[in-house]
Amino acid sequence: MANLGARGGARVKPLLVMIVFPPLNRQTIALVGLMGVGKSSIGRRLAGALNMPFRDADTEIEAAAGRSISEIFEQFGEVAFRDGERRVISRLLDEPAHVLATGGGAFANDDTRALIRRKAVSIWLKADLEVLARRVARRDNRPLLTGKDPLTVLQALARERHGAYSQADVVLETGDTAHQVAVDAIIKALADRAAAGMGPMTEMGTS
Repeated sequence: MANLGARGGARVKPLLVMIVFPPLNRQTIALVGLMGVGKSSIGRRLAGALNMPFRDADTEIEAAAGRSISEIFEQFGEVAFRDGERRVISRLLDEPAHVLATGGGAFANDDTRALIRRKAVSIWLKADLEVLARRVARRDNRPLLTGKDPLTVLQALARERHGAYSQADVVLETGDTAHQVAVDAIIKALADRAAAGMGPMTEMGTS
């Protein structure tokens, strides 16, 4: 498990990424983890560094449904939302390689997790719950937090989901670091996997 610890650390310059490391953009990279860990923000930066498209599963779900995530939860419930989420992620995974930010509950769903594990390399972005609670408290657009204490909710979600998240191909402790530090650590972890010939990335850098 990579651990970024405190802020700082060596930075990999994005313009040199594809020169220093073997090509890492031949397979979809799926970011998983609890709400507030920065999957979307880190995902956009990672996509830019690797010259890949970026997709946000929640945004794609809202576009497909013509409703916000909160409205889907209110009108149809979480079970219906998870089914729609699985179908949208399945469609996205059939697209050319990209960086995919998933919703917090996606990888905890058995069917969705199986799809991601089969068609992408998964990365669990992990941070202390107190850090996540501070972040999510700044916004009021998360249905699972409505009228509840963020830390209490996150503690319950961690108990429910961490077992599933631990099945990700890469586990990265982000701490309270800057997003670019997390991006650099992800690139290093992916390069290490490629060099070790692990999983679907075996072919990378062989041409």
